[in-house]
Parts: sequence; structure tokens; C-alpha cells
Amino acid sequence: MPGFRQLHSRLVVTLRELIRSGELTERGTARLAGLSQPHIHNVLKEKRCLSMDAADSILLAVHLDAADLLRPSELVAGLSRR
Repeated sequence: MPGFRQLHSRLVVTLRELIRSGELTERGTARLAGLSQPHIHNVLKEKRCLSMDAADSILLAVHLDAADLLRPSELVAGLSRR
């Protein structure tokens, strides 16, 4: 299973894709997540990292959860461990 750093990177990539496609904006994401737009901008430019709490806030704001950041093989591997 990936660690926080990998999930953080995948979240940043996902946010970039959603913003590029026009589904989200930096400002709107920041407002919904309770963060500043400059902070979101710096995270997307990889100048800053999100805390776990901030990552959770963003996931909730954009209606995703950590499982959405996992690859299918990682989901299967996680289920087989139970």
C-alpha cells in the first residue's frame, strides 16, 4: 500500500487534472476546503505540501476519498490482506 507521500502526489495530480479540465478552480477548491487559494496554488506547483488534515479537507471538498487515489491492484491487495 502506498504511503502518505505517494497519496499526496496522486492527490496533487488529480487536482491538477480536475482544474485543467475546468471541473474545479484553485479558488473554489480552497474555499470549499477551508484553505487559502495561494496555499492550493503552491501545493499544485509543488512548492508546499499538504498536511494530512488539509488533504482530508480537500478530499471531502471535491467528493473523493483515499480509495480514489489507489490503483486497482492496490485495492485488491488491500482486500486480500483482510
